[in-house]
Amino acid sequence: MKYLVVFSFTLLILSSCGVKIPYTTQVRDEFALDNEEKMSQVQFFISHTIILNQETRSDNSNTTANGTLVINSSSESESIIIPAGTKCIFDSFGTKGEIKVRFENGENKVLSFVSKSESSLSKRYVFDVDWNAQGGPKINYGEDQYKVDLTRGSARTAHLLVVRKKLQKTKRKERVVKGMKI
Repeated sequence: MKYLVVFSFTLLILSSCGVKIPYTTQVRDEFALDNEEKMSQVQFFISHTIILNQETRSDNSNTTANGTLVINSSSESESIIIPAGTKCIFDSFGTKGEIKVRFENGENKVLSFVSKSESSLSKRYVFDVDWNAQGGPKINYGEDQYKVDLTRGSARTAHLLVVRKKLQKTKRKERVVKGMKI
């Protein structure tokens, strides 16, 4: 009896949890997510880690008072790491049908995801960046330009996820008939 109660409780907990699935054109059509109002009510997640790097260098050459040549070089780097499973919210639709999502507050701090033209009916919304750009893919995030790190993380396979929960209500009545006596 004790095991039955524990098993029932575990089954109840597991059945109430949702499952993360890729956000696809099929999901979009099934739930009629075609306007900004509906999209702003959906919680999105990122499937794979995206790392953005920025590095600024400054080189100066000077001469000291005693005639020594001095080369001064400094660099500053910043990395933005968006781990897999990070929550994000819908920001806006792009001009080419892409979805722009926001991971943090700030002006222009959005990433674009686009539905790639594949042969299947269900197309995922994948990270939208020019992968063939000379010098590696770059993206504007906030007011700065960052290079997408291809050696760390999995930016090439990053796509949007949503939680899908299936609710099913069943009413069941049971009664025991005692019979009739004359």
